[in-house]
Amino acid sequence: MKNSKLPHIFLLTHQRELKKKSNTGRLVINTLEHHAEIIVWERTQPNAELLQTISEDNVALLYPSKSSVLVADAPSINHYIVLDGTWQEAQNIYNKSPYLKNLPTVRIEASQKSVYTLRRNQKENGLCTAECVIETLRARGHEQTANDLQSNLVKFLSKETN
Repeated sequence: MKNSKLPHIFLLTHQRELKKKSNTGRLVINTLEHHAEIIVWERTQPNAELLQTISEDNVALLYPSKSSVLVADAPSINHYIVLDGTWQEAQNIYNKSPYLKNLPTVRIEASQKSVYTLRRNQKENGLCTAECVIETLRARGHEQTANDLQSNLVKFLSKETN
């Protein structure tokens, strides 16, 4: 069932990710506009706005854990935190951010295999940041926005590989 309001996506982004041409977080921002924002992760100085939102609203971390539930099974979530970086960087962000460990975690079921080919040594069945957001949007019933982001990802990948 579609929730008519788009959720807000916080991309908690590793510093190194900002400089990479292969980063797909920018596609999320450009497609979702005011429904998404990049927050640069700082280990010793968590973002005040993010902490405020966590304390006041229904926020979940998109992270595959033993206790995570499917995005579709948690319709009351208004905000998602997506860790934006390599798998190693994302794990580092999670492990060094106590405020994330107290959040409910949600996971996605990929409807298709990743089309992202810009980085070596990818985790099997892993998705890039944009693909994670696409699957989250689909699970919430926002098919058109997911398709728009998918289209932007395909264009981005064709430019980067040619």
